[in-house]
Parts: sequence; structure tokens; C-alpha cells
Amino acid sequence: MSMAIPRDYRTAEPEILPPERGVTASSQKYRIALLLAVLADALQLALIPLFAEGAASPAADAVDIAMAGIMYFLLGWHWEFLPSFAGKLIPGVDLVPLWTLAVANVYRKSKLVAGGGSPSPRT
Repeated sequence: MSMAIPRDYRTAEPEILPPERGVTASSQKYRIALLLAVLADALQLALIPLFAEGAASPAADAVDIAMAGIMYFLLGWHWEFLPSFAGKLIPGVDLVPLWTLAVANVYRKSKLVAGGGSPSPRT
């Protein structure tokens, strides 16, 4: 003999709330990636003596390897990260905020693709 739970005593289904206006999981990842890219570039600019040696700087290598891994984890593989990583190996080029530019370009391309546009330049 099975006893059914009366309808009055059943728990209500949890309501799924819509996300905040314009904020999705992917836009949160882009915000986090951009914040980390700005912080990494600012760190490398603020501590120039530690990072000025280019490929010979272990501190720059550690930051760049960590950033490459974090960007891959947050945003996936994008070709924009390769020049950013390789450009950091050349002394002096490290002063350009390449991680920030790479994340901004990935975000721009994702908006173009989501809007039905082409990420390639128009001719």
C-alpha cells in the first residue's frame, strides 16, 4: 500500500530567475578576463625593472604563463593570445598592454559573431 503525498504538502518547484539585464555567464567571464589582463599589464608596467629583460625575466615568464592558462580557462583558445604571449618575450614590447588588447579583441569578435556579423575585416 503506497501513500501519496497530498498536493498541499508538496514543495513548490524552485523558480529560475532570469539573469540581470545584460549580464550572462559569458559576459562575467569576459569581465574577469579583462580585469585580470589589465592587472597583469599594470603589474608588468609598475614593476618594470623585474620585467624589462623580456625572455630572460623569470618574473615575466611566470606572469605570462599564468595569464595564458587563465585566459585559456576563461575564454578558450583564441589566436589573439599567441602574439600576446610571444610579444612578451621581446624586450621593450612588454611595455605594450598586449593581454588587455587580446582580451578586448576576443570580446569584440564574440560580439560580432553573436550579432550575425563576420569577424573578418570588411573590404
